[in-house]
Amino acid sequence: MLTDVFVPHNRWDLVDRYPLPTPSVSVVIVHFEQHAQLDRTCRALAAQTSLPAEIIVADDGSPRPPTPSAGGVPVRVVAQPDRGFRAAAARNLGAAHAIGEVLVFLDADTAPEPGFLAAITRTVARCPDALAVGRREHGDFTGVPLDADPRTARRLPPPEWLEREYARSEDLLNADGRSFRFVISAVLACRTSLFHELGGFDERFVGYGGEDWDLAYRAWNRGAVLVRERAAVAWHDGPDWAGRAAASDSLDAQAIRLAALVPEPHTRGAPLPADLPDVLVDLAEGADPIRTTHSLLNQTFRDLRVRLPAGTAPHVADLYGANVHRGAWTPDQLRRCRARLTASAPLHPSAVAAAMAALVDGDLGTVELVDGRSTTATLTGNRCLGRAHRWRRRFDACEVADLFGTAVVEAGSRIRQDTAVDQYFSASSEHRPPAPVPGPGPGVRMG
Repeated sequence: MLTDVFVPHNRWDLVDRYPLPTPSVSVVIVHFEQHAQLDRTCRALAAQTSLPAEIIVADDGSPRPPTPSAGGVPVRVVAQPDRGFRAAAARNLGAAHAIGEVLVFLDADTAPEPGFLAAITRTVARCPDALAVGRREHGDFTGVPLDADPRTARRLPPPEWLEREYARSEDLLNADGRSFRFVISAVLACRTSLFHELGGFDERFVGYGGEDWDLAYRAWNRGAVLVRERAAVAWHDGPDWAGRAAASDSLDAQAIRLAALVPEPHTRGAPLPADLPDVLVDLAEGADPIRTTHSLLNQTFRDLRVRLPAGTAPHVADLYGANVHRGAWTPDQLRRCRARLTASAPLHPSAVAAAMAALVDGDLGTVELVDGRSTTATLTGNRCLGRAHRWRRRFDACEVADLFGTAVVEAGSRIRQDTAVDQYFSASSEHRPPAPVPGPGPGVRMG
């Protein structure tokens, strides 16, 4: 049983006023040759104040198959061949066999306290947009009996960077577009429907780390509500990864994978728009394909990709070649871009940068780009689009956009487009954003 509560932006604190249902929960545990630790985790799940409907052990190719038990809680083992560290694929395999309304992910070496499941599903059960991360403590379980309360382990220091960010963001209540970095898959929960809507974990992540941040990025980008459930405590057997000997090449590989797949600027570090751009651009009907496309390729915001309309003249398509997109946007592009832009006229070179700053900083639904009284483009946030899709049976897209908020950005005048193409090209090559001057810059009007 679930309750569907719509909250604006990331306001998970608003769900507390609604009744708390009791959902059916499937716990997916990723495992590789951690038999004693898995036994401890399963016993801890059997001692929960709110029992799961099932436990699914997703084995990542252990030479000796696990044989766990959890008292009266049904336990199943699903396995994949050993082809290296493939936690993302293993979790997807486990989720594919789940019957619960809510999925909870644990690692085999992470034993939950008795109230963990009740706490980590508290917001998820009431809000279909919620992606919840629990509180992972670290302990030394040497000499601790397998059926003992995990709180009896000797406590080890938690990762300071996570604790600092949870405190700063008030347990992710004040999350923003970079907060996906504070979501860890060792203690994670969401509705089964949301997990499948996101496409699960990306199985291109092979080796340690990154797949949880990537899932959380796509979730935020799809309008998810990020929440850190402070009371949902599970104990990891051993220190944090940062406290162990981590090979620099493994961390480099993780950063490279994330940069390739996550177009958030601080993650990517440089505009790499060819395959997975940050902004997908379409030309409005009637837009001049040459002058408008030229203005978009001349933006100071570089991580965007322009799609030429169907039926574009061959000589125009030849002009832009591989610099533009043709055909339909791929599901991966639609899932990972942070915004969609529809342009009806040429834009000032700083226009997209100003609009994206307003959209992201304000967690807005739409931004109208205007030149005087004329609207030249509309920028729509993917968060708004995803939330609107999920709630389409109760709200129309405009209602959701209004709940996120809108803005009008006056981003400066564009180059005149009623000139010959050669003169337009010449002016475009010289038209750069003006040097900063005292006083306000491009205007932003909030709606």
